[in-house]
Amino acid sequence: MKPTDIASPDYFHKVVDCQWACPAHTPVPEYIRLIAAGKFDEAYSINWVSNVFPGVLGRTCDRPCEPACRRGRVEEKNAEKPEPVAICRLKRVAADNKTNFERLLPSAPEKTNGKKIACIGAGPSSLTVARDLSLIGYEVVIFDQDKKSAGMIRSQIPRFRLPESVIDEEVGYIEGLGVEIKNGVRIDSLQALLEQDFDAVFVGAGAPRGRDIQIEGRAEAAKHIHIGIDWLSSVSFGHVSKISKRVVVLGGGNTAMDCCRTARRLGGKEVTVVVRSGFDEMKASPWEKEDAIHEGIPILNYRVPKRFLHDKGKLKGVEFEIVEVRYDEKGKRRLVPTEDAPEVIPCDEVLVAIGQENAFPWIESDCGVKFLDSGLPKLNPTTFQSTNKKVFFGGDAAFGPKNIIWAVAHGHEAAISIDRLCSGDSVSDRPSPDVNLISQKMGIHEWTYDNDISNDLRNKVPLVDQKIALKDIKVEVEVGFDFKLAMSEAQRCLNCDVQTVFTAPLCIECDACTDICPMDCITFTENGPEKAVRERLTAKSTNTTQDLYVSSALKTGRVMFKDEDVCLHCGLCAERCPTGAWDMRKFYLQTAKAGAACQNAK
Repeated sequence: MKPTDIASPDYFHKVVDCQWACPAHTPVPEYIRLIAAGKFDEAYSINWVSNVFPGVLGRTCDRPCEPACRRGRVEEKNAEKPEPVAICRLKRVAADNKTNFERLLPSAPEKTNGKKIACIGAGPSSLTVARDLSLIGYEVVIFDQDKKSAGMIRSQIPRFRLPESVIDEEVGYIEGLGVEIKNGVRIDSLQALLEQDFDAVFVGAGAPRGRDIQIEGRAEAAKHIHIGIDWLSSVSFGHVSKISKRVVVLGGGNTAMDCCRTARRLGGKEVTVVVRSGFDEMKASPWEKEDAIHEGIPILNYRVPKRFLHDKGKLKGVEFEIVEVRYDEKGKRRLVPTEDAPEVIPCDEVLVAIGQENAFPWIESDCGVKFLDSGLPKLNPTTFQSTNKKVFFGGDAAFGPKNIIWAVAHGHEAAISIDRLCSGDSVSDRPSPDVNLISQKMGIHEWTYDNDISNDLRNKVPLVDQKIALKDIKVEVEVGFDFKLAMSEAQRCLNCDVQTVFTAPLCIECDACTDICPMDCITFTENGPEKAVRERLTAKSTNTTQDLYVSSALKTGRVMFKDEDVCLHCGLCAERCPTGAWDMRKFYLQTAKAGAACQNAK
């Protein structure tokens, strides 16, 4: 195996599993340390630079960082259920406890650079593009058909999960940079927009069309059957304020969970979620399913809707076929009917939440934007540029429905592309991130960070009493961590960004580091092919997706191998090393944003 090139930004970035997994690559351990130090403004600022909506995401993020968290892999074996750090909810702690973040807010230049950008849709991807470009002198205009900005953040996430005041605040920070948002203005022609004086157009219009279901009785009972995302929007904007007593929700994603929980608060006494797949296969996040079940909403699996039962148009129920999973000789999964009799679930209204689709009727066929057979635009997946070089896409409009943090990540990359296009540079040349690797040594056994490993298990987020929560759709269910819980949870972070760095020429091969390592993740052995080396490690290496740290050959010919997968970053190896061959160095990576660095990309 070749020695590890720790100068490559990706190497240690990948070791910081949470940051690597976050689409926007937020420096998670750094802001958690700031929270532990009570520096909430600074913690919020780090989030704001990376993910733009810390208060929103601290309540609603799909949390791709948490399954990647090292804590969930290395926690004590006797823990009933090893769980990651509550990264998402700590983000909310910074948002809820900041006091003077405005002093850290950058200002847009007094004079624009003469370039003008149009954004279609005021959702998270467009707002991210607008934030990044306005800070470097662009004039940005956002067009949105709704009367209030934020797209699906405002229209599809219920107020009991996300208070409107949080949305208003974080959209307000972007408007405060001079971004012009034209609400209530619908774009009906991309060609007409391209003929105006815009240097580029960004499409962040989302996936606004909910999928319907066409089975027997759909047309006759249409008055009582609603498309989930449209119904949630009607609730958010005050057009719908009640629902019938008996409700069936079709679908197993997060939208279905929002529908059923909303229905409970609007008068639904018997709300049932019905899914064609198994419980573990549902697309909804595990915590979303848990929240629904906690509120007394049953989830029925392996049921396929066959027809809506009605009496002269008045809905009476839904008939389902009971199915099971079978695999054919090629291992292909299929749902096949069982011999069980069809099941009828009585109901007065149905909410259909079986997926979303993109709709671009306003993009003319002759304006240079080509589409795939799926209905999605043909894009460069790195630059987000369409086949019309002036038109870029992001968020759900680019690759179909995902989530807020992915939309933000798209927005950052599209802003870089737009900046390079307007600067006359190659859009395909991408700027490198800013990276630092700095020793944390203060003394022989002292570090600038707290390297004690907390044995606390994950803290549960306090909830409002259910009797109160179910009476008012605007009562936020989660209270959030108080100061004591926040500090306890922050201490669970393993500081994965503080790296163990090995300097081979200083090593005298005393093996003291291997003796003291609590995870047995350091091994001195002969070199060889990776598979053979992994079999010789002191502790069995099970995760081959995480790299081994490989040193150059030592005086005896042996090589130091460290399994990055289970290292606690506790610093004991560096404390024990008599020669300083081991050091603890903080790795900080901030992804590139649109600006001067982009124009100097190589």
